[in-house]
Amino acid sequence: MMLSLEDVEKKVLARFPGGQVSVKDMTGGGDHLEITVVSELFEGVNRIGRHRMVYEALGTAVGAEIHAAKLVTRAPGEL
Repeated sequence: MMLSLEDVEKKVLARFPGGQVSVKDMTGGGDHLEITVVSELFEGVNRIGRHRMVYEALGTAVGAEIHAAKLVTRAPGEL
């Protein structure tokens, strides 16, 4: 069963409370997503660490329901 974009957003927001999350379907199939997360929890964390945090939030959905994810991760105030 495919996760809805709203389900993905809820999973990520649960890990990054107070953050800003945007989830876009890149192909129309629901399994190739662009996920943008802006959170204070990213302060002082490198890009690999940030991506790990997001993948942890998504859990087993990555590789099952989500086949590809383009991640954009920023701390507030970063461009």
